[in-house]
Amino acid sequence: MDNLLDALKQIDVSEVSYQEWINIGMALKAEGYDCSVWDNWSQNDARYKQGECDRKWRSFAGSSNPIAGGTIIKMAKDAGWVPYVHENGGLMEWDDIIEYDGDGMIYDPTVSMSPTEQLVKYLEILFKNDEYVAYVTTDVWQNADGKWMPGRGQFDRTAKELIDLLKKHPDDIGAVIGDWKDESGAWIRFNPVDGSGVKNENITRFTYALVESDNIPIPEQDAIYRKFELPIACLVHSGSRSLHAIVRVDAMDAEEYRKRVEYLYGFLDKNGLKVDTANRNPSRLSRLPGVTRNGIIQTLVDTNIGRRNWNEWLDFAEGIV
Repeated sequence: MDNLLDALKQIDVSEVSYQEWINIGMALKAEGYDCSVWDNWSQNDARYKQGECDRKWRSFAGSSNPIAGGTIIKMAKDAGWVPYVHENGGLMEWDDIIEYDGDGMIYDPTVSMSPTEQLVKYLEILFKNDEYVAYVTTDVWQNADGKWMPGRGQFDRTAKELIDLLKKHPDDIGAVIGDWKDESGAWIRFNPVDGSGVKNENITRFTYALVESDNIPIPEQDAIYRKFELPIACLVHSGSRSLHAIVRVDAMDAEEYRKRVEYLYGFLDKNGLKVDTANRNPSRLSRLPGVTRNGIIQTLVDTNIGRRNWNEWLDFAEGIV
Protein backbone atom coordinates (compact mmCIF):
# COMPACT_ATOMS: atom_id res chain seq x y z
CA MET A 1 0.00 0.00 0.00
CA ASP A 2 1.33 3.42 -0.90
CA ASN A 3 1.17 5.64 2.16
CA LEU A 4 1.46 8.90 0.21
CA LEU A 5 -1.32 8.04 -2.25
CA ASP A 6 -3.53 6.92 0.63
CA ALA A 7 -2.98 10.32 2.24
CA LEU A 8 -3.75 12.09 -1.05
CA LYS A 9 -7.11 10.34 -1.26
CA GLN A 10 -8.10 11.92 2.05
CA ILE A 11 -7.59 15.47 0.73
CA ASP A 12 -10.66 16.97 -0.96
CA VAL A 13 -9.34 18.78 -4.02
CA SER A 14 -12.42 21.01 -4.11
CA GLU A 15 -11.44 22.47 -0.72
CA VAL A 16 -7.79 23.29 -1.36
CA SER A 17 -6.51 26.69 -2.41
CA TYR A 18 -4.68 27.21 -5.68
CA GLN A 19 -1.31 27.37 -3.87
CA GLU A 20 -2.09 24.18 -1.95
CA TRP A 21 -2.99 22.50 -5.24
CA ILE A 22 0.35 23.60 -6.72
CA ASN A 23 2.20 22.38 -3.62
CA ILE A 24 0.63 18.94 -3.93
CA GLY A 25 1.71 18.72 -7.56
CA MET A 26 5.26 19.73 -6.67
CA ALA A 27 5.33 17.22 -3.82
CA LEU A 28 4.19 14.38 -6.07
CA LYS A 29 6.83 15.23 -8.66
CA ALA A 30 9.53 15.47 -5.98
CA GLU A 31 8.60 11.98 -4.79
CA GLY A 32 8.89 10.50 -8.28
CA TYR A 33 5.22 10.11 -9.22
CA ASP A 34 3.80 10.62 -12.70
CA CYS A 35 1.77 13.71 -13.59
CA SER A 36 -1.26 11.45 -14.16
CA VAL A 37 -1.57 10.93 -10.39
CA TRP A 38 -2.00 14.67 -9.85
CA ASP A 39 -4.24 15.02 -12.90
CA ASN A 40 -6.58 12.18 -11.86
CA TRP A 41 -6.95 13.62 -8.35
CA SER A 42 -7.51 17.14 -9.71
CA GLN A 43 -10.42 16.02 -11.91
CA ASN A 44 -12.67 15.84 -8.84
CA ASP A 45 -12.89 19.65 -8.79
CA ALA A 46 -15.10 21.97 -10.83
CA ARG A 47 -12.07 24.20 -11.39
CA TYR A 48 -10.30 21.43 -13.33
CA LYS A 49 -9.00 22.42 -16.78
CA GLN A 50 -7.72 19.75 -19.14
CA GLY A 51 -3.99 20.08 -19.82
CA GLU A 52 -3.35 22.49 -16.93
CA CYS A 53 -1.71 19.86 -14.73
CA ASP A 54 0.68 18.87 -17.50
CA ARG A 55 1.68 22.48 -18.18
CA LYS A 56 2.28 23.22 -14.51
CA TRP A 57 4.10 19.91 -14.01
CA ARG A 58 6.64 20.78 -16.69
CA SER A 59 7.31 24.11 -14.95
CA PHE A 60 8.28 22.46 -11.64
CA ALA A 61 12.06 22.68 -11.91
CA GLY A 62 13.13 23.06 -8.30
CA SER A 63 12.76 25.70 -5.64
CA SER A 64 14.84 27.43 -2.99
CA ASN A 65 12.24 26.05 -0.57
CA PRO A 66 11.79 22.50 -1.90
CA ILE A 67 8.45 20.81 -1.30
CA ALA A 68 8.18 17.05 -0.83
CA GLY A 69 5.78 14.34 0.28
CA GLY A 70 5.56 15.57 3.85
CA THR A 71 3.36 18.39 2.53
CA ILE A 72 0.71 15.86 1.49
CA ILE A 73 1.01 13.89 4.73
CA LYS A 74 0.51 17.05 6.80
CA MET A 75 -2.49 18.24 4.77
CA ALA A 76 -4.12 14.83 5.08
CA LYS A 77 -3.55 14.76 8.83
CA ASP A 78 -4.96 18.28 9.14
CA ALA A 79 -8.05 16.93 7.36
CA GLY A 80 -8.41 14.18 9.95
CA TRP A 81 -6.53 11.33 8.31
CA VAL A 82 -4.92 8.87 10.72
CA PRO A 83 -2.30 6.61 9.12
CA TYR A 84 -2.36 2.94 9.98
CA VAL A 85 0.86 1.65 11.50
CA HIS A 86 1.50 -2.10 11.68
CA GLU A 87 4.25 -3.46 13.86
CA ASN A 88 5.34 -7.08 14.13
CA GLY A 89 7.37 -7.76 17.21
CA GLY A 90 9.14 -4.43 16.84
CA LEU A 91 10.20 -5.20 13.27
CA MET A 92 9.08 -3.44 10.11
CA GLU A 93 8.45 -5.18 6.83
CA TRP A 94 8.80 -3.73 3.33
CA ASP A 95 5.03 -3.49 2.87
CA ASP A 96 4.45 -1.76 6.20
CA ILE A 97 3.28 1.84 6.32
CA ILE A 98 5.93 3.80 8.19
CA GLU A 99 4.76 6.83 10.12
CA TYR A 100 6.57 8.65 12.89
CA ASP A 101 4.17 8.58 15.84
CA GLY A 102 6.17 10.53 18.42
CA ASP A 103 6.80 14.19 19.04
CA GLY A 104 8.57 16.28 16.44
CA MET A 105 8.25 17.55 12.93
CA ILE A 106 6.57 15.91 9.98
CA TYR A 107 9.08 15.97 7.15
CA ASP A 108 9.20 19.30 5.37
CA PRO A 109 12.54 20.54 4.01
CA THR A 110 11.47 24.18 4.21
CA VAL A 111 13.64 25.92 6.80
CA SER A 112 13.94 29.50 7.97
CA MET A 113 17.74 29.60 7.85
CA SER A 114 19.51 31.07 4.83
CA PRO A 115 21.82 28.78 2.84
CA THR A 116 24.89 30.27 4.52
CA GLU A 117 23.35 29.89 7.98
CA GLN A 118 22.63 26.23 7.23
CA LEU A 119 26.26 25.51 6.38
CA VAL A 120 27.53 27.44 9.41
CA LYS A 121 25.29 25.45 11.73
CA TYR A 122 26.36 22.18 10.11
CA LEU A 123 30.03 23.02 10.61
CA GLU A 124 29.50 24.17 14.19
CA ILE A 125 27.77 20.91 15.11
CA LEU A 126 30.13 18.45 13.44
CA PHE A 127 33.56 20.07 13.75
CA LYS A 128 35.83 21.63 16.36
CA ASN A 129 37.25 25.04 15.48
CA ASP A 130 40.76 23.80 14.69
CA GLU A 131 39.73 20.71 12.71
CA TYR A 132 40.24 20.55 8.95
CA VAL A 133 37.14 20.23 6.78
CA ALA A 134 37.19 18.45 3.41
CA TYR A 135 34.63 19.44 0.78
CA VAL A 136 34.12 19.28 -2.99
CA THR A 137 32.60 22.05 -5.09
CA THR A 138 34.58 22.82 -8.26
CA ASP A 139 36.63 19.61 -8.50
CA VAL A 140 34.05 17.47 -10.35
CA TRP A 141 33.96 15.35 -13.52
CA GLN A 142 31.47 13.33 -15.55
CA ASN A 143 31.71 9.57 -15.94
CA ALA A 144 30.79 7.59 -19.07
CA ASP A 145 27.12 7.68 -18.09
CA GLY A 146 27.14 11.46 -17.74
CA LYS A 147 26.91 11.33 -13.94
CA TRP A 148 28.78 14.06 -12.07
CA MET A 149 31.43 12.65 -9.75
CA PRO A 150 33.44 14.39 -7.00
CA GLY A 151 37.21 14.71 -7.05
CA ARG A 152 39.46 15.24 -4.00
CA GLY A 153 38.33 18.81 -3.49
CA GLN A 154 39.62 21.11 -0.75
CA PHE A 155 40.91 19.91 2.62
CA ASP A 156 43.26 22.60 3.95
CA ARG A 157 40.90 24.94 5.83
CA THR A 158 39.72 24.68 9.40
CA ALA A 159 36.11 24.86 10.49
CA LYS A 160 36.72 28.23 12.14
CA GLU A 161 38.25 29.67 8.97
CA LEU A 162 35.22 28.60 6.95
CA ILE A 163 32.70 29.78 9.54
CA ASP A 164 34.35 33.20 9.83
CA LEU A 165 34.36 33.62 6.04
CA LEU A 166 30.76 32.47 5.69
CA LYS A 167 29.69 35.03 8.27
CA LYS A 168 31.68 37.67 6.38
CA HIS A 169 29.89 36.72 3.13
CA PRO A 170 26.38 35.77 4.35
CA ASP A 171 24.84 36.07 0.88
CA ASP A 172 27.51 34.31 -1.15
CA ILE A 173 28.53 30.77 -0.20
CA GLY A 174 30.41 30.47 -3.48
CA ALA A 175 32.79 33.25 -2.45
CA VAL A 176 33.93 31.00 0.40
CA ILE A 177 33.82 27.43 -0.90
CA GLY A 178 33.91 27.99 -4.66
CA ASP A 179 31.18 28.13 -7.27
CA TRP A 180 29.74 24.66 -7.79
CA LYS A 181 27.90 23.31 -10.82
CA ASP A 182 24.15 23.32 -10.26
CA GLU A 183 23.92 19.97 -12.07
CA SER A 184 26.21 18.29 -9.55
CA GLY A 185 25.65 20.09 -6.26
CA ALA A 186 28.46 19.84 -3.70
CA TRP A 187 29.80 17.39 -1.13
CA ILE A 188 31.45 17.44 2.29
CA ARG A 189 33.20 14.85 4.47
CA PHE A 190 31.44 14.68 7.82
CA ASN A 191 34.52 13.53 9.76
CA PRO A 192 37.54 15.88 10.09
CA VAL A 193 40.77 15.25 8.16
CA ASP A 194 44.43 15.98 8.87
CA GLY A 195 44.80 18.68 6.21
CA SER A 196 46.97 16.57 3.90
CA GLY A 197 44.48 14.26 2.18
CA VAL A 198 41.00 12.77 2.09
CA LYS A 199 41.51 9.00 2.44
CA ASN A 200 40.48 6.88 5.43
CA GLU A 201 44.00 7.23 6.85
CA ASN A 202 43.58 11.03 6.83
CA ILE A 203 40.56 10.95 9.16
CA THR A 204 41.40 12.33 12.61
CA ARG A 205 38.15 11.63 14.49
CA PHE A 206 35.77 8.71 13.95
CA THR A 207 32.63 10.30 15.33
CA TYR A 208 30.05 10.16 12.54
CA ALA A 209 28.64 7.69 10.01
CA LEU A 210 26.35 8.24 7.04
CA VAL A 211 22.97 6.54 6.75
CA GLU A 212 21.25 6.89 3.38
CA SER A 213 18.41 4.96 1.74
CA ASP A 214 16.77 6.23 -1.44
CA ASN A 215 14.44 3.34 -2.26
CA ILE A 216 11.51 4.56 -0.15
CA PRO A 217 9.86 8.02 -0.24
CA ILE A 218 11.68 10.78 1.62
CA PRO A 219 8.96 11.32 4.28
CA GLU A 220 9.23 7.63 5.18
CA GLN A 221 13.01 7.87 5.41
CA ASP A 222 12.51 10.73 7.87
CA ALA A 223 9.89 8.78 9.80
CA ILE A 224 11.97 5.64 10.22
CA TYR A 225 15.07 7.59 11.32
CA ARG A 226 12.98 9.17 14.06
CA LYS A 227 11.09 6.01 14.98
CA PHE A 228 14.35 4.21 15.72
CA GLU A 229 15.72 7.27 17.56
CA LEU A 230 18.99 7.30 15.64
CA PRO A 231 21.48 9.69 17.30
CA ILE A 232 21.51 12.05 14.32
CA ALA A 233 23.70 15.13 14.52
CA CYS A 234 22.57 16.57 11.16
CA LEU A 235 19.88 15.56 8.68
CA VAL A 236 20.38 16.86 5.13
CA HIS A 237 18.07 16.69 2.12
CA SER A 238 20.29 15.55 -0.76
CA GLY A 239 18.48 17.68 -3.32
CA SER A 240 17.27 14.46 -4.90
CA ARG A 241 15.75 11.23 -3.54
CA SER A 242 17.24 10.86 -0.08
CA LEU A 243 17.90 12.28 3.35
CA HIS A 244 21.49 11.98 4.54
CA ALA A 245 21.56 11.19 8.25
CA ILE A 246 24.89 12.01 9.90
CA VAL A 247 24.75 9.60 12.83
CA ARG A 248 26.87 9.70 15.98
CA VAL A 249 28.83 6.46 16.38
CA ASP A 250 31.46 8.00 18.71
CA ALA A 251 34.20 5.49 17.84
CA MET A 252 37.68 5.74 19.33
CA ASP A 253 39.49 4.39 16.26
CA ALA A 254 39.01 2.90 12.80
CA GLU A 255 38.37 -0.63 14.05
CA GLU A 256 35.69 0.42 16.53
CA TYR A 257 34.18 2.60 13.81
CA ARG A 258 33.96 -0.41 11.47
CA LYS A 259 32.22 -2.52 14.11
CA ARG A 260 29.73 0.17 15.10
CA VAL A 261 28.80 1.01 11.52
CA GLU A 262 28.35 -2.69 10.81
CA TYR A 263 26.01 -2.96 13.80
CA LEU A 264 24.09 0.18 12.80
CA TYR A 265 23.57 -0.95 9.22
CA GLY A 266 22.66 -4.46 10.35
CA PHE A 267 20.08 -3.12 12.79
CA LEU A 268 18.43 -0.98 10.13
CA ASP A 269 18.48 -3.81 7.59
CA LYS A 270 16.84 -6.17 10.08
CA ASN A 271 14.16 -3.58 10.73
CA GLY A 272 13.29 -3.02 7.09
CA LEU A 273 15.52 -0.16 5.92
CA LYS A 274 17.95 -1.06 3.14
CA VAL A 275 20.81 1.39 3.52
CA ASP A 276 23.56 2.10 1.01
CA THR A 277 26.46 0.08 2.42
CA ALA A 278 28.93 1.90 0.15
CA ASN A 279 28.74 4.71 2.73
CA ARG A 280 30.46 2.71 5.48
CA ASN A 281 33.89 4.39 5.22
CA PRO A 282 34.73 7.22 7.67
CA SER A 283 36.03 9.38 4.79
CA ARG A 284 32.77 9.12 2.85
CA LEU A 285 31.32 12.24 1.23
CA SER A 286 27.82 13.46 2.02
CA ARG A 287 25.79 16.32 0.58
CA LEU A 288 26.86 19.81 1.64
CA PRO A 289 23.91 21.88 2.94
CA GLY A 290 23.10 25.30 1.53
CA VAL A 291 24.03 24.77 -2.13
CA THR A 292 21.70 23.96 -5.02
CA ARG A 293 21.47 20.75 -7.01
CA ASN A 294 19.38 20.99 -10.17
CA GLY A 295 17.68 24.04 -8.69
CA ILE A 296 16.88 22.40 -5.34
CA ILE A 297 18.73 23.36 -2.18
CA GLN A 298 20.60 20.61 -0.38
CA THR A 299 18.84 21.51 2.84
CA LEU A 300 19.83 21.13 6.49
CA VAL A 301 16.44 19.78 7.57
CA ASP A 302 17.07 19.17 11.26
CA THR A 303 19.80 18.72 13.87
CA ASN A 304 20.33 16.78 17.11
CA ILE A 305 17.56 14.22 16.61
CA GLY A 306 16.98 11.04 18.61
CA ARG A 307 19.29 9.76 21.33
CA ARG A 308 22.14 11.98 22.45
CA ASN A 309 24.99 9.58 21.72
CA TRP A 310 25.88 6.09 20.55
CA ASN A 311 25.74 4.42 23.97
CA GLU A 312 22.27 5.76 24.72
CA TRP A 313 21.07 4.62 21.31
CA LEU A 314 22.66 1.19 21.74
CA ASP A 315 20.65 0.65 24.93
CA PHE A 316 17.51 1.54 22.98
CA ALA A 317 18.42 -0.64 19.98
CA GLU A 318 19.25 -3.71 22.06
CA GLY A 319 15.80 -3.47 23.59
CA ILE A 320 14.34 -3.92 20.09
CA VAL A 321 16.75 -6.52 18.74
